Amino acid sequence: MSIVRKNNLVFPALMSDIFKPDWFGGLENNESFIPAVNILENEASFELELFAPGRKKEDFNVEVDEQVLTISSEIKEEEEIKEKSYSRKEYTYSSFKRAFTLPDTVNEDAIEASYKDGVLKFVLPKKEEALPKPKRLIEIGL
Repeated sequence: MSIVRKNNLVFPALMSDIFKPDWFGGLENNESFIPAVNILENEASFELELFAPGRKKEDFNVEVDEQVLTISSEIKEEEEIKEKSYSRKEYTYSSFKRAFTLPDTVNEDAIEASYKDGVLKFVLPKKEEALPKPKRLIEIGL
């Protein structure tokens, strides 16, 4: 059952539970899916992790265009059940699209991606000129 918060009081959202698109359970989750993202910066790169379990690496479309990294996915499934007295056909459609503006310091040509255990991970290496320079000793002359 859903919960509604109003004036800091919590009420069950009975009406929204009754008037869901399919009261008989054909559509259990009618909310949109936007995967969570973690972004970490270290000295040599940025790491971006997008949490999208239940997909295959072929389900993702990843593009870089004009310093924008766009990640999208679209899954369409069809299931048909035929019994003696009835038949039922259901379609499932799930999609999302996330876009990230890359900093000027990212080397777009060296971006790497992997997908494992429901996590789509990107390593966004920094350009050479953006990496920290090592310390150097400066001699003092006369």
